[in-house]
Amino acid sequence: MVDADGSAAGEVGKEPDYRFTLANERTFLSWIRTSLALIAGGIALRAFSEEFGNQVVPLVSALLATVLGGTLTVLAFRHWHRVQRSMRLGLPLPRQVSAIVLTAGVVLIAVLMTVAVVW
Repeated sequence: MVDADGSAAGEVGKEPDYRFTLANERTFLSWIRTSLALIAGGIALRAFSEEFGNQVVPLVSALLATVLGGTLTVLAFRHWHRVQRSMRLGLPLPRQVSAIVLTAGVVLIAVLMTVAVVW
């Protein structure tokens, strides 16, 4: 990703301690695993939607899960990049919005699937 000044994330500021860079990378990869789990869950919901009396709610939940997984992937990369840049420039770390998006999305999916099971 290229910054507004035309430089890549790894080219600004000074190189941070490699342990912080690796921790940032591990965090990014954990968000990617979560994204993949959401996408796989959405596919599974779609595959088993016929098992429910009302198929609309599981289908909407499946769509929501896959879209949330894709969105989380983009947010994870964006956060990784911002954290890396902040560490290189010695700035405070940026806020994490992915956790809020993930929490709201999973709660919504849980409510929808609860309705599907009870309905």
